[in-house]
Amino acid sequence: MDRLRQRADFLAVANGPRMNSPAFVVQSRLRDDDGPVRVGFTVTKKNGTATERNRIRRRLRELVKRADVVSMRPHSDYVLVGRRVALNRDFSTMLDDLRVALQRLDRQTAKLQSSRPSVT
Repeated sequence: MDRLRQRADFLAVANGPRMNSPAFVVQSRLRDDDGPVRVGFTVTKKNGTATERNRIRRRLRELVKRADVVSMRPHSDYVLVGRRVALNRDFSTMLDDLRVALQRLDRQTAKLQSSRPSVT
């Protein structure tokens, strides 16, 4: 699993489907290449001081490490946008929230793919 680091990649993922959770928002995008799953993390300044934002980001990174890589769609990019609630929310609850969000995104992406006309 790789990390997203370029602004253009974050912007591309922002145009895709998203799922909300009390502690974060998960955005996704299916890529055309055969690369590994890539994940990016962001926390806006309205979520507190730099120390608090870094702590939120660390918690989100740990969530992704502990989540099943199988639950992430291959050849996809994901961005987790942290919220202030992530500072004090129970970690196991956040992990469950992430798994549910990934399942919903998977269904939503599959639905979008089936509704697109195939190009032959």
